[in-house]
Amino acid sequence: MSATIIDGKAFAAKVRGQIAEQVARLKAEKGLTPGLAVILVGEDPASQVYVRNKGKQTVEVGMNSFEHKLPADVPADELYALIDKLNADPAVHGILCQFPVPPHLSETEIVARIDPAKDVDGLHVVNAGLLASGQKAMVSCTPLGCLMLLRDQLGSLSGLNAVVVGRSNLVGKPMAQLLLRDSCTVTIAHSRTKDLPEVCRRADILVAAVGRPEMIKGDWVKPGATVIDVGINRIDAPERGEGKTRLVGDVEFGAASEVAGAITPVPGGVGPMTIACLLANTLTACCRANGLPEPEGLTA
Repeated sequence: MSATIIDGKAFAAKVRGQIAEQVARLKAEKGLTPGLAVILVGEDPASQVYVRNKGKQTVEVGMNSFEHKLPADVPADELYALIDKLNADPAVHGILCQFPVPPHLSETEIVARIDPAKDVDGLHVVNAGLLASGQKAMVSCTPLGCLMLLRDQLGSLSGLNAVVVGRSNLVGKPMAQLLLRDSCTVTIAHSRTKDLPEVCRRADILVAAVGRPEMIKGDWVKPGATVIDVGINRIDAPERGEGKTRLVGDVEFGAASEVAGAITPVPGGVGPMTIACLLANTLTACCRANGLPEPEGLTA
């Protein structure tokens, strides 16, 4: 048996199409254009690529993109003043500071400064609390993307056994909350879990978010399970030539795809969903800010 490969790239394109339609309707009927502000501190090359992609996709779906580039040595007060200004700007519905930031700045304090209603990354403690207590929240983009892929693949998730391997604030914890909301029975496991392979083998839904290359082996996967691999790890690939690398997930893809019912590849699985969900969150924030119904099919 070979698993269905979940094509995150194609699904993300479909989600962006839905967003573009709803943005066009908002403009036509309400004269509203959702706006996303992205702050980039310093010259990190990977961050520059991310920010460029975010800006491009924001404009492609018809939203306003506001990019703010600050020098690496920007004083914290100056950065906070910019966030305060964006918080107060009614044309800005989503605010995102690209991490990592230089060491003199605190990521925790930056997130705390952003208005929770505009925190489209879903990182603010208020949003974490709202999600945990079952209220409307801004939901972290990667878990939201995983949830959309799971619903698309499986329909109802009710009653399924879900195991999330990883307990980060960015993915593991919010992922578990979202699965609970969809009536799964949820286990959060991690590198210290006793007999981790056995815990994984009980999962109808296995979400891997540990950041360790190919840690989850094929024989840890229950036959027919749906495997969502959030990991993006770069490893040496001497077979491609000296100094070459390749991307792998947290799951041993080849072996797992022999057993699973469906699996996300790396790259091309969860990754493309992250920016699509950032745009979905910006649209949701715009609708909430203006007392309009939430966008269909794009929220948790």
